[in-house]
Amino acid sequence: MACELWTEKLDAYLDGEIPAGEARALQQHLRECATCAAEAVAKVQQKLAVKAAAQRFVPDPAFRARIERSIAARRPSATLFSGGRGWLRVFEIATVAAVLLIGGALFLTIRRGRGEERLISELVDQHVATLASANPVDVISTDRHTVKPWFAGKIPFTFNLPELEGSPFVLVGGRVSYLSQSPGAELIFRLRQHQISVFIFREEELTEVREKQTLRTALSFEVRTWRHNGLGYFMIGDASPQDLDKLSELLKAAG
Repeated sequence: MACELWTEKLDAYLDGEIPAGEARALQQHLRECATCAAEAVAKVQQKLAVKAAAQRFVPDPAFRARIERSIAARRPSATLFSGGRGWLRVFEIATVAAVLLIGGALFLTIRRGRGEERLISELVDQHVATLASANPVDVISTDRHTVKPWFAGKIPFTFNLPELEGSPFVLVGGRVSYLSQSPGAELIFRLRQHQISVFIFREEELTEVREKQTLRTALSFEVRTWRHNGLGYFMIGDASPQDLDKLSELLKAAG
């Protein structure tokens, strides 16, 4: 009966629509109940499939250039200054061009923000799937000298891991993750009863993410993102903001 109560909340949990306290309780239940964990994984996979199927074509900045060329072709420069309405036509074209430039800038800003939200949402879904999985990592080791070499040949870049001795964090292991079909690394760290995922991808795969470091909360998880040495880092977990800040500083120091 208890499992039924939890599974009824899975959809709301995955959509970020339950209170933080209930979300933490559900996360703990998923760690302890294999049946509910399997149900959560299935729902995450379904959500990702629906999200992929719902993608639509979005006009790129070249669209603005095509419109400008079309306007120029219809109103040749030779006629701009002929007759009493010449200056009016110049004003009309200048107004249209200004609207296109402002609209294009606004479109790119909105698109970039929505792109970042989609990316964070996708990685949070992957983190939830990892939490619910019976086999969350492909390489199991607390030794950074074992985990890092395991990724060689599996992803198109390398990265450094910090020395965690003397810190409250424990390296659990890692697995290959994918973002827009591009491979990257997902590293799993543990802090007491909290599990933290750190995703690493090449910068060129992150064109829709802002350059600056961002701190935010998504689906009751704390999120940290930053870029370093051509790589983009995404840290997701239910530990305190201070704990995520400490782990992010260790990763940055490792370079």
